[in-house]
Amino acid sequence: MTEPPLRVVLADDQTLVRSGFRMILRSGGIEVVAEATDGFEAVDAVRRTRPDVVLMDVRMPEMDGLEATRRILTGTPGEPRVIILTTFDLDQYVYAALSAGASGFLLKDVTPEQLISAVLTIRSGDALLAPAVTRRLVERFTRQDGHDGQTIAIHRDLASLTPREREVLGLMAQGLSNVEVANRLHLAETTVKTHVSRILAKLQLRDRVQAVIAAYETGLVSVGRQEPVVPSAEHP
Repeated sequence: MTEPPLRVVLADDQTLVRSGFRMILRSGGIEVVAEATDGFEAVDAVRRTRPDVVLMDVRMPEMDGLEATRRILTGTPGEPRVIILTTFDLDQYVYAALSAGASGFLLKDVTPEQLISAVLTIRSGDALLAPAVTRRLVERFTRQDGHDGQTIAIHRDLASLTPREREVLGLMAQGLSNVEVANRLHLAETTVKTHVSRILAKLQLRDRVQAVIAAYETGLVSVGRQEPVVPSAEHP
């Protein structure tokens, strides 16, 4: 039995961007169930159509993509996954959107193959943004906010984590993959995956992107003080 087509809402105020993305998605067997030209339309379209994924532009009139993302992820049953569309890499709005619950971001000059792959990746439950990239985003904007990681108290929600789970979360925040965490802690990769799943469930996080942000914002990891990440030769 084949899976039903993946359903997407496309929100962007530029007609050419929407038409181009629509053609690409449909060529990959992905159904565009609604389009929106501003944040209000995006929120309404998501609530009407219950898509799997939302492709959300950041800068739109009336209501921007950041506020639309917040509303969608706090008031929509089933909570679709949101991919932020942006023109610039490491945009401050991208960090804010990730904090609001978005699962990743794409640059608008993405190739057709990358766009289709990204939407399919999000549907599978994975985060679209590599933890190391998220780390750089968090470090950059935490510094701009004047936080040095020394005055932020550990959030009480982290009390639900075991010492091992905190250790795994800290390594995730440094940008390590499951394989690298397993090597560092001398654990099986399946054991690390179990820890990651429990961390996300206990902290009510959607994916690894939010886990990295939580590790910094709760003070578990301090900006500029974490160990440098050096990929191993066996696991680049």
